[in-house]
Order: sequence, then structure tokens, then C-alpha cells
Amino acid sequence: MSKKQVYILDTTLRDGQQSPGAGMSFEDNLAYAEIANKLKIDVLEAGFPSASNTDFEIVNQISKRMAAINSEMIISSLCQLREDQVLKTMEALEPSLAISKARIHIYVPVDPELMGASLGKLAEDKPKIIETVYRLIKIMTDKGFEVEFSPEGFSRQRHNFSFVEDVIRASVKAGATVINCPDTIGGASALEGEEYFVNKMAVHKATIDKEFPNNNVIWSMHCHNDFGLAVQNSLNGVFSGVASQIEGCINGVGERAGNAALEQCIMIIRQFGEKQLADQYYTNINIKYLKEASDFIAERMLPRQPHSPIVGGNAANHTSGGHTNAILKNPLSYQPFDPIDVGSEITFAFGPLSGSNHAQQIIVKNNYLCDDSEKVIVCQAIKDFYADRRKGVTDSELMSAYYYHRSPAKITKIKYSKGEDDSTDVKLAGEFFSEKDLVINYHGRGSALSALNEATAKYMDGLSVIDYNSKSKGISIDAICESHIIIEYKGIRYSGAADDEDIELSALKAFINAVNNAYIEDKFKLN
Repeated sequence: MSKKQVYILDTTLRDGQQSPGAGMSFEDNLAYAEIANKLKIDVLEAGFPSASNTDFEIVNQISKRMAAINSEMIISSLCQLREDQVLKTMEALEPSLAISKARIHIYVPVDPELMGASLGKLAEDKPKIIETVYRLIKIMTDKGFEVEFSPEGFSRQRHNFSFVEDVIRASVKAGATVINCPDTIGGASALEGEEYFVNKMAVHKATIDKEFPNNNVIWSMHCHNDFGLAVQNSLNGVFSGVASQIEGCINGVGERAGNAALEQCIMIIRQFGEKQLADQYYTNINIKYLKEASDFIAERMLPRQPHSPIVGGNAANHTSGGHTNAILKNPLSYQPFDPIDVGSEITFAFGPLSGSNHAQQIIVKNNYLCDDSEKVIVCQAIKDFYADRRKGVTDSELMSAYYYHRSPAKITKIKYSKGEDDSTDVKLAGEFFSEKDLVINYHGRGSALSALNEATAKYMDGLSVIDYNSKSKGISIDAICESHIIIEYKGIRYSGAADDEDIELSALKAFINAVNNAYIEDKFKLN
């Protein structure tokens, strides 16, 4: 078994930012380069220096920063088949050249349709194109730059096969050491048979290997995702033995439907290339930073779908009761790889299909009681509380439902009245400890709060009101009243808050809130 390294070229900062709305700030470009360095990306295509002064500065600053720390990562930049762009790109990459980590990626269209649209009259002069490719690449290689050449639109070269071979031959003769054969329009499929671009790559590669046996040319895959085949096409090129470099973007961002998602390519190579193929394919990527890179791009460039493979928010998130129960016993029971490997972790989203073990796990994690004997009842109570929430609830929302289930006072409506003989009546609709729709008759000085406090003392002996205050939440005559109350129970103080248009009702509600808090903490809080 032979070991074959697959080099990873990350073009998130170049091809990725060519997607509409994907451009990041100057500082974010530099910050991403630092993440790419931690990932141990082999080649970072940092941008297109000739596009603007800002793009030039981004590439130059990344080049300087990586050179300053003597990074192993090669810094690459794109340029068209124009001498002014070649000179500009060489200038941007000078710091990387000083540590022999500078690559220039130059391209020319070979797709007949693309040639006419991009090159104008030059498209009709193929010998001139070949001569220009050789001359410009020679300028770069003579200065010590590594050169990658791309015949743009390679997958749709059609009748230009001989021309493509000639232009590749000229690039290698001039010193190019990387030949990238892109599926520029994302329209290739292995179903094309002999016309499949990977098969054509193999023919070109055989010719170049025969004519330049000592050049050690790296062949590269650069696939777009218009049919959703970018990852598959990239891996086909590698696992067929033709290519040894994959180009793509984190999260698969890029033009139109995007580029090959690097995190998918890397993890597929790790899962299958290293273990299950005749030859052992591997990358040098430090996969524990994949989630960090993905999150950065999702936040700063383009949003990521929750169900994105490898790094999506749902990739290691479970809600099914059967899944949750199994995963709690064995994390790999419903995962093809350990999410910790890529810097993620298994999480659970509680929803309609979740089981009692899931609810119990969240409750206990929050340090509250949920015995095996009652977990099914508690779980159903939480589901009933969120009966209309079919998409699930957060852990904090689940705990709110748990608090409600445990609350001794589930009051839906309060009424109170005062008589002329120092009597007060308080009517509570709903549950109050073991009673329903309780009517409290209180005689003596004090407010409705005194009546409710006396009724509560039957169930929570020794409970007392320490302090409470009520204030207006606004300055108008119709302002809502907000009440805060502090009670003491078994030597511990608890607070409650509520508001209402009626000052007395706001105080009663605040008291009930405090009582529920005290009861739950005393009865169900774990040490």
C-alpha cells in the first residue's frame, strides 16, 4: 500500500468572495488567514491583487504576516493572462517569495464559448495564446515563484483538446509545477463517459508525464457545484489517481452554487481514503479547527445551512427519542465520526419526537430533580406546555416548562375585594397547591397580599414576606404597575416579580412568583 498526500488549496478568500454578498472586511480576511494557518491548509489562495488596491493590500498583508511567522502555508494569488497583472501579483507576494512560499495562479480560457466571450479577437489566435502563456509563466518562474496554470473551462473544452494539451505543455515547459483542470461551470458528471473531464485529465497527464518525466507536476481539481457534484467530482479526480490537489472553499461558498466544500472533501478522504482504498490517501489538515473555520465563514461571509454536512448546526444535533437514548449511551451510535474531532460536539434539541431520557438529561444537567419513576410524566408535561412548537425548544425553554410543571401555584386569574368590616376576599382560578379555584376569606388589617400569605403558610410553614415594592413602569395615568417582592423560607430568601394594571394584583402575582421559586428550589434543586 502506497501513501499519497492530497494537497488542499483553500480559495475561500478568492473564489469564495466572488459570490454575491460574500465579501468580507479587510480585517476579516486577515483573521481568516490565521485560521487557515491553524488548519494547516497547504495553499491559501489569498485573493486577486489586480482587482483593486484593497485586494492588493489584503494579499500583501497576509503574505507579510505568514512570512513573519515562517508559516508552512503557501500563499497564492490569481492573475489573468496579462503582463501588468503578473507584475502586480509578484509585488503583492514578495514577502512569501522571501521564504519560498509564494505561488501565482494564472489562467486562460479554453472552453470555446468562454474563449470568445473573454478573449475577444485573441481567441482566434491560439499560437499567440500559447506563446503568451509560456512567456508570462517564464517571467514568474525566473523570479523564483511557484506557478499554477489553469486552462479555464477545462471540463467543456470540446474540440479544443489538442489546443489544451499544447497550452498545458507550454506552461510546464516554462516551469509551471501545478496544472489545475477546473470544472468552471459545474456541469461535469462521471455519467459523461469518455467525455468526462477527469478522463481527459488522465490523457493530458500521461502525455506530460511522458514528455517531462522529471518535473513532478501536481494535477489539481477545481470544481463548482451547479449540479451538486463538486465534492464527488473532486474526489473522483483524486481517487482515480489523476489529481493530488483539491481546490475549494470552506462551507462550499463560491460563485453561483458554490465550490467544493473543503470540510467534506477532507473528512471523506480521512474516512475512506485513509482506511478503505488500495492506496492510502491522506491530508495534513488539522481537522479540529474545521468547525472554527466554518463558523467564521458562516458569520462573516455567507450563512450556513443548519443541515450542512460535517459542520452544520444540525450535523451533531439530535431530537429523536430513540437517537437520544442511544447516543447518551454511545456517542457514535448515530454519528459516522466523533464531532469532537472537528471541533464540534453532540447536542440535543428537545422536540415532539424526543423521549423522556432526553428531557431528564437536560433537567439533571441544569441541577434539578427528575427521577426515573417520573421522567415520562415530566416529559409529557413539557411537550403539552409547548404543544404548538413542532420545531422544538431550547434547553432554557424546556426548563421554563419544567418550572411550570413543578410550580405549586398555577394561577390563571386573580380577583380580590374588600369589605367594610376589615374583611378581604381573594379568588384564585387554577391550582393552588392541592386545591383548585380557591377562595380565601381573610379577616384583619392588611391587604389581599396578607390574605394570600396566610393561605400559603398552610403549605409552606414559616414563609414570610421580607420586603416588597411597587412602582409605575411609565409616567402616564394608564401606566402599568410593576411589583418586586422578597420572601424568606427556611432561612433562604427568594424573589419574585410581576406587573399588572392594578397595583394590588401586581403584588399578588409577584408573591406567587416568589412562592413558586422558593418551593421548586427547596423541593427539586439538586445539591
